[in-house]
Amino acid sequence: PPEATLTSFHPNTDGRLTGERPEIESAKADYRFDPADPVPTIGGGNMRIPGGPMDQRPIEKRDDVLVFTSEVFEEPLEVTGRLEAELWISSNRRDTDFAMRLCDVYPDGRSILIADGIQRCALRESLSEAIPLEPGVPTPVRVDLWSTSIVFAPGHRIRVLVSSSNYPRFDVNPNTAFLEDAPETLTAENSVFFDRHRPSRLILPVVE
Repeated sequence: PPEATLTSFHPNTDGRLTGERPEIESAKADYRFDPADPVPTIGGGNMRIPGGPMDQRPIEKRDDVLVFTSEVFEEPLEVTGRLEAELWISSNRRDTDFAMRLCDVYPDGRSILIADGIQRCALRESLSEAIPLEPGVPTPVRVDLWSTSIVFAPGHRIRVLVSSSNYPRFDVNPNTAFLEDAPETLTAENSVFFDRHRPSRLILPVVE
């Protein structure tokens, strides 16, 4: 990809996605993740189910989906290269997932999927060794959203969705994936932090 500037977009308590690092002392959003009722896949890089850049509005009203949206762009914004996010999270379980979707919001309200990714928390440091979460303790995880090249047009906005599932594109974590001594499935109480001490952020390669 061409040379780009890694640019951070931070979620805020009021649902905004901004370029300013949060200054609030403590802030988070909570939701309950039930493996028996996962957030459904709508579009994306799929092979055996319908794929492509589909409208995500049907899932954005769910209680287990956090939604953060930027202001309307007055100038075009080119994003080309690898997409990544750093989330500060916590859970009452020793393993769970955090899934993200990047959307292009059109002036008519359509929220079109651009890229998505997921991170299994017990594998946040290594794919060969599971390291369980410490329940209730804020922990940083990185979510790889793969790569793209897109120009967000004037009048459009960026939107980020955070949840703990994207099924069947990604396997559902029963919140016990690596815990042999746990029940088959558990409901998780998950949190995402966005304050000055734990500034979750989306990182986009912006091309001038």
